[in-house]
Amino acid sequence: MPEPDLQVAFGQVIRELRVSAGMSQEALSLSCGRHRTYISLIERGKNAPSITTLWRIAEALEIRPSALVWQVELELDQCM
Repeated sequence: MPEPDLQVAFGQVIRELRVSAGMSQEALSLSCGRHRTYISLIERGKNAPSITTLWRIAEALEIRPSALVWQVELELDQCM
């Protein structure tokens, strides 16, 4: 079985949280100070955010960074 991809899992969690919050990629990008295409790359698992960007995304989604990481961990557990 292939090893789960951390970047893909992170992107899936970001997308799910963004959609649940009723935010577009544009709205999230404006809230966290990153370009919309960068958010798209993260959501598609093509780019890994820095810890600063992770923190800004979490704040924009009104979730604690630790809760965001925990949700990514749960996503990875489901892939195993």
